[in-house]
Amino acid sequence: MLVDPSGRKFSYLRLSITDVCNFKCVYCLPDGYESTSERDFLSLKEIENTLKAFAYHGIEKVRITGGEPTLRKDFIDVVRAAKSTKGISKVALTTNGFSLEKNIHSWVAAGLDSINISIDSLDPRMFNTITGHDKFQSVMRGVDAALDSGLDSVKINSVLMKQYNEAEFDYFLNFVKKKPVSLRFIELMQTQDNLSFYNKNHVSGQLLKTRLLNEGWSELKRSRLAGPAQEFAHPDYQGRIGLIMPYSKDFCSTCNRLRIESRGRLHLCLFSENGISLREYMNKDTPEELIEELARYIKNKKPTHLLHHGLTGATTNLSMLGG
Repeated sequence: MLVDPSGRKFSYLRLSITDVCNFKCVYCLPDGYESTSERDFLSLKEIENTLKAFAYHGIEKVRITGGEPTLRKDFIDVVRAAKSTKGISKVALTTNGFSLEKNIHSWVAAGLDSINISIDSLDPRMFNTITGHDKFQSVMRGVDAALDSGLDSVKINSVLMKQYNEAEFDYFLNFVKKKPVSLRFIELMQTQDNLSFYNKNHVSGQLLKTRLLNEGWSELKRSRLAGPAQEFAHPDYQGRIGLIMPYSKDFCSTCNRLRIESRGRLHLCLFSENGISLREYMNKDTPEELIEELARYIKNKKPTHLLHHGLTGATTNLSMLGG
């Protein structure tokens, strides 16, 4: 396995296949997607070699991200490639859900195991305000279709924002009372381009954690392949609540994730500097050289990000790496 200088072992790859997104979320792309370079995203062959190299090193879970990954015309081929890679046991997707209702069953047939859907408000008008699209009802029908599709898990991601959805926490709780989904609240993170927005809207997830514990929710043990969320369950609720709190103490100590962005750069951390271009090795006939490079660069992973010092690294916006 890939093991960094802090002794952390990596079993989870977040693979971005495009930075294009068709939503205009206020915390990510408020002005909409604007291309800053050619759309020379990883080819299917490059993706296949990348998956083989990471699987050789013990990666078992792959999450396909963007931008909005389902905008790629060969998205289903990417799912199939991940599912057919020896050693990969779980293929997950993070999506804004714009085509979920129409396509979820074909994605599951291709090999998708689990899905995360970004829904930052349960109020249709606020959803429109946040995303720039009047797609709330369609996305929610997509959630129901996903629950009926045979997926291992259906999760909803919601970025906590003081001026937009902080007051909706009770509505979210009521939603999971009868829906078997994991609803995860994510602390708003500072990026290069959102300092003013961050200062006005950041909410500490610790406030929600204290409330959950006071109201009878119990923290669950995190599974080996799980992401960074602290997850909570309550006997009166079918669903669960998760909290992703990158500003909390020791957040990085359980890191098990590495990232490849859509043009072939390895990011050892969501907030690392610039990333490391590995594309030349992804183009080889076999993945052996890429396997060697991964083993070499993991030694450079730092013990923690520096978000708490206001240092965001090369992350311009979250669409760049898919979170």
